[in-house]
Amino acid sequence: MDCYFCRHNIQEIDFNNTEMLRHFISGLGKIKPKKRTGICAKHQRKLSKAIKRARHLGLLSSTKK
Repeated sequence: MDCYFCRHNIQEIDFNNTEMLRHFISGLGKIKPKKRTGICAKHQRKLSKAIKRARHLGLLSSTKK
């Protein structure tokens, strides 16, 4: 599997882009593992940091209802 961010040449993952971040969150609100998404380790770390920032600012909910 190819990394989505490497394929599209995305260096920085923006925490304001909630539509893109929602693709990497499970139905229960957890961050999907890199085995499931096919993202490389470098981008997985950046993705999880962006998701946590968005949750902290209230852009994403921390739980699904």
